[in-house]
Amino acid sequence: MLVGIGYKEIEVSFPSASQTDFDFTQDLIKTPGTVPDDVWLQVLSPCREEFIRRTVDSLKGAKKAILHIYLATSSCFRRIIFNMTKEQSMEMAVRCTKYARSITKDDPATAGTEWRFEFSPETFSDTDPEFALQICEAVKEAWGPSEEAPIIFNLPATVEMSTPNVYADLIEYFSTHISEREKVCISLHPHNDRGCAVAAAELAQMAGAQRVEGTLFGNGERTGNVDLVTLALNLYTQGISPGVDFSDILSIIRVVEECNKIPVNERWPYAGKLVFCAFSGSHQDAIKKGFQARAAAGLKDDDPWEMPYLPLDPQDVGRDYEAIIRVNSQSGKGGVAWVILRSLEMDLPRGLQVAFSKIVQKDADRLNRELKPHEIVTLFEEAYHLKTNPRFNLIDYNITADRSMSPAPPAPGKAVNTQNLKRRFTGIIEIDGIQHGIVGVGSGAISALAHALNSLGIDLDVVNYTEHAIGRTRDVKAATYIECTAAGCSQSVWGVGVHRDVVQASLIALLSAASSFLTSRASTPFRPTRTQNFSQADIDALEQLQGHMPLPPNGSENKKVNISALESAAENL
Repeated sequence: MLVGIGYKEIEVSFPSASQTDFDFTQDLIKTPGTVPDDVWLQVLSPCREEFIRRTVDSLKGAKKAILHIYLATSSCFRRIIFNMTKEQSMEMAVRCTKYARSITKDDPATAGTEWRFEFSPETFSDTDPEFALQICEAVKEAWGPSEEAPIIFNLPATVEMSTPNVYADLIEYFSTHISEREKVCISLHPHNDRGCAVAAAELAQMAGAQRVEGTLFGNGERTGNVDLVTLALNLYTQGISPGVDFSDILSIIRVVEECNKIPVNERWPYAGKLVFCAFSGSHQDAIKKGFQARAAAGLKDDDPWEMPYLPLDPQDVGRDYEAIIRVNSQSGKGGVAWVILRSLEMDLPRGLQVAFSKIVQKDADRLNRELKPHEIVTLFEEAYHLKTNPRFNLIDYNITADRSMSPAPPAPGKAVNTQNLKRRFTGIIEIDGIQHGIVGVGSGAISALAHALNSLGIDLDVVNYTEHAIGRTRDVKAATYIECTAAGCSQSVWGVGVHRDVVQASLIALLSAASSFLTSRASTPFRPTRTQNFSQADIDALEQLQGHMPLPPNGSENKKVNISALESAAENL
């Protein structure tokens, strides 16, 4: 995995610590194809000759190897742990470096291995800067680096003890005062005791460091080491290639969690399950608008990324957009609309977003949990009768130009301009399982159907109408959204219709709205009272649609049905 990500220097073991580490190092070297030719194996050893000998033995047969030794140099560690003076510490560092040189690059028996040497003045950030410089100068002289094979001075914040700028100042001082700078590679090793390891590494790189040692997702002693994932993706979001690939971050997380038996926190930068998720209604609405603006501008994946609340395109790290917005009782219209847009390709008008979000919030409160996208889709399809039969169902219809109401006769020898004619709706609808023949006239198909419903005592006024296409192939469908008010009811309802024919989609949407007024009375069949007498021509037209089935009887003039009152009465049954 680490090789696949792109790392070229990998610290694999502490061979002198256990036989397991020693054997693991040898297995890596001896197993064909495990370590690519351009990858350096790095191993760690205390600054003691017998441990260095054991460590070098573990590298037998390696093509490229970094021998990393460390010695604590702070006053606290020298006094309390080692009981050593500065001079004694320097003598030990030089002696062990010379010994390491003698059994590696100066030993003909190891000529098959390309060696690099790394020295860490452990607790560097708590060490007198002058002494850190002195001991490293002495080690450099003992090793004898070159520009082609520089010595690595790894300068750890073994325990993070100050603000990131202080660590960066120490790195800058070291970088500008060490001799033969061209033969030195300055490496960082920040720990995260104060939670600032990433910031410290970033500032220290600006101060002159060329290399960073860390771990994936910050695993390590105590609060861990610097997180290389965060460090790399911070560069990526600033347009700087980090040289490593986290485009499939989910598979990396799975491997790391399995190996370490430590889960990646759900809020961990770039990697946590929730880092690309928005629960807040205002955040969700902003993200939805951001994606709409991006689509409207025709931007592609390789165009610059600019999105409210999302500093990185989730797809760049192998995440998908479906999990960006999470819906609970605190979510607003934007999050709910996003789910429907992504799942059904239906771009809900704002009024419908508000109306449907209340349905979703009510269900989330009832369940006392977050709703998943498929649950929101199911709620939408049920609320607006896209998958379940509505109480008002369109069986068959015909729409023709109503020539009996021509505004003016045509000029001699000219046909009637149908653009100036009204439209006549003749159809069969089913209400709670009973079919009814209806006829209406209006300026268009929707108003003609509304007029026809009026003849049954159903008084609907269309106050908002929106439509758009779903898909871009020959099978494109029309999505229609209609907001209606009704007699005796102060609130409006929405209807939704989807069909390959845009006219039929709008008729379905109007009947969906009519059904929504009656939803609370589904167990009480609605029996409309007719207020219209059909002409013989209407009867003939309806019989053609109805297959000569008997029509419902015509009624006399009656008052319109007060839908709101009827609903209240039904709820009291």
